[in-house]
Amino acid sequence: MKKKDIRALLPYQAAWIADNSAVKVYEKSRRIGISWTEAADSVIHASRASGANVYYISYNEETTQGFIQDCAFWAKKFQMAASEIDEYIIDEDERGIQVFKIKFPSGHSIQALSSMPRNLRSKGRPGERVILDEFAFHDDQGEMLKAAIAFIMWGGKVRIISTHNGVDNPFNTLINEIKAGKSPYSLHHTDVDEAIEQGIYRRICAINDQKWSKKAEIKWRADLFDFYKENADEELKCIPSRSGGTYLTRSLIENIMFDAPVLQFEAPENFAMLDDGTRERTVADWCRKNLSHILRELPREQPHAFGEDFGRVSDLTVIAPVTITKQLRSKVPFIVELRNVPYLQQAQILKYIVERLPRFFFGALDATGNGAFLAERAAQIFGESRIELVSLNEPWYAANLPKFKAAFEDDMIEIPLDTDVLRDLQSLQVINGIPKLPKIKTVELRNKQKSGKTKMRHGDAAIALALAYYASKMEIPVYEYTAAKRERIGLF
Repeated sequence: MKKKDIRALLPYQAAWIADNSAVKVYEKSRRIGISWTEAADSVIHASRASGANVYYISYNEETTQGFIQDCAFWAKKFQMAASEIDEYIIDEDERGIQVFKIKFPSGHSIQALSSMPRNLRSKGRPGERVILDEFAFHDDQGEMLKAAIAFIMWGGKVRIISTHNGVDNPFNTLINEIKAGKSPYSLHHTDVDEAIEQGIYRRICAINDQKWSKKAEIKWRADLFDFYKENADEELKCIPSRSGGTYLTRSLIENIMFDAPVLQFEAPENFAMLDDGTRERTVADWCRKNLSHILRELPREQPHAFGEDFGRVSDLTVIAPVTITKQLRSKVPFIVELRNVPYLQQAQILKYIVERLPRFFFGALDATGNGAFLAERAAQIFGESRIELVSLNEPWYAANLPKFKAAFEDDMIEIPLDTDVLRDLQSLQVINGIPKLPKIKTVELRNKQKSGKTKMRHGDAAIALALAYYASKMEIPVYEYTAAKRERIGLF
């Protein structure tokens, strides 16, 4: 599409057209104009001599007719010669295939077909495109996708557009595979609030000769949600229905566990009020007794990273180093859990560990709330190019936990065998379509079995491990880190 035409579109519509990926997928809200946008791009493509045919398939006749009518609208808007919409039936194997068609002087056409995989038979010549609209509602999605993907063999393009139709739907599976990096497709996402922010209601007002106001926009949104009622999350917010349940199963977790230590340092109640020297010496002694030999045994030739989830009083701080093995697995050789440890001593322990990680290249730390102190201190010590301060929010979970889960499924991660670590990972749930931790806490079994005392956890190891895996996948040049001095273990 020409630049002047892109400027006439809303930002998310222009971004979709500008993406020239072989296969691109749109996870979208209802009625935000993506099919309409695709019709514009289809007209441009089919009308050019250098273009090719475009095939459009939706799940019902009404949507199919609507698309071809949008194409006719754009052809007139662009002042491109085109035939009138032609409707006819192809008699193939004694089964009728209904086709709506617009032809251009270029010799190419836009054909809107009914929703059957056989409609794509013998199609997919160089440059041709296939559009699967409202893909989640097609009857045979697997066969349809298989037939469509064949287009890319000869330089064709595939566009998959849909709202959600349930968490177990193949469309949602495809979305999760893309997020996990299992499918090399381009993914776009726009829910109704993102569309409103980028101007969809203003555009509606302009088309209908109505005056825009913020008050009217708020009411329009409220009316939309009232209309869709309990289906609003799925139809408007891109959250597949029936979302819920454990994100990682016990068998999936246990399959990648191996015998490795989980070390815990718990400070006594008055520890934070002791003088600096006493606290530093106590922690330095604990590090030498519990960590030095483990760190010396790490493979010196392999690169290392780490992830950290922060806690101070009610939650644990968990540090999870990770070794990148020769097989490119992310192997967590040990885990350190800190309970009731003052901020300065948490930094002291983290510094002790990271200074001794062979070929250390990256760390990802929870910078949410009070965690910002330790994350910032790590960046000061090891350099902000090798430390990321991560805001643990829904966008981060949505983007990264599917990749974390995929590592379990593909046997590309190894973690210490430990009951509490297992239960932390089992705590991850899909909530409103996003994998994350619920607010509920669990009783720590390890301490309860040893001392009989009840101590709580909030999935702390799960987040540290997710951050560790995230850090291990950073494409950062690996180089040795050597501390200037090690005589002093403290911070300053």
